[in-house]
Amino acid sequence: MKSTDSSVVLGAVPVPGTYAVRMAESGPAGPVPPPLPLAFEPFLYLRPEHQALAPQSGLVLSFYLEDAVSGRTVAQLHVAVDARAQVAHSPAQAPFGAVQLAPGLSPAALHQLLNAAERELAGRGLQRFSLRGYPFAYDPAGAATLAETLRQRGYRVALAEQNYYLDPARDYEAHLHPSERRRLHKCRRHGLHFEQEPPFLLPAAYAFIEACRQERGQALSLSLARVQELFQRFPREHFLFSVRQPDGAWAALTVAIRVSGRVLYNFYPASPLRYNAFSPVVLLNEGLHAFARASDLAVLDLGTSTLDSSPNASLLRFKRHLGGVAGLRLSWERDL
Repeated sequence: MKSTDSSVVLGAVPVPGTYAVRMAESGPAGPVPPPLPLAFEPFLYLRPEHQALAPQSGLVLSFYLEDAVSGRTVAQLHVAVDARAQVAHSPAQAPFGAVQLAPGLSPAALHQLLNAAERELAGRGLQRFSLRGYPFAYDPAGAATLAETLRQRGYRVALAEQNYYLDPARDYEAHLHPSERRRLHKCRRHGLHFEQEPPFLLPAAYAFIEACRQERGQALSLSLARVQELFQRFPREHFLFSVRQPDGAWAALTVAIRVSGRVLYNFYPASPLRYNAFSPVVLLNEGLHAFARASDLAVLDLGTSTLDSSPNASLLRFKRHLGGVAGLRLSWERDL
């Protein structure tokens, strides 16, 4: 990795009423934070201190759009550079990247940021640029502005995914499919209950979740050491929740992540196949829904399912049966 903590302003020095784009190359500590304070709350995955925890295999360029009038950073874009393959992608290693922008930022200002980023990437000999966006539900206006701006610039949609989420403002049980409501009542009748677990149980919880995934022929994307590190470094953003039987044994578990002040992500839900008749994940999501509502969150993210290739039909149906609201998540690419 090329190491430098310096940053440069791309283009003219800002004057009142205009924006300037600042670029910073990653250093030994990872991506460089913006010199000016952000005009928005950054998503957890786009915070430099979170990105710094991921193993870095190359250079990361951070582009910040600065507003001279407010003295704030109004948009950010982190780009990983693969010089050997001559490609650039955002994110480097995270569920999503692309551009996060301040509320009300104009398309013209967003074009300025992307102009500078594309010129820089092309000047480094890169031939293709890909971006994986965040679910529209996270920031509907910002996601729409970004999508339209990228369309105008000739980006093509490389992947369109359905994203389902629960609205904590809506009553959970009232929006369940009758079959899931019956399972919820069955869980209650048999004494199953929702709990928040302490982080010191992570090793046992991870083994439980991993075993559940293996039953379904699936693997976990993160190691136990990585999950523990995230809990240690970001304790206010990571939670362990369970459904327990009356005897205390686990019937379901999940790791939940507070991505922002409005979004809770149900990241690692799991339950053994032997509990299928109870479907304790329905009770688990009821508890998450109540937690999100009590925390004044607006979105309980249930994750995505691909539209263009091999959608998981049963998972899509289950999310709809939970009362999930369908949304969109896009990934783009273009030649430089």
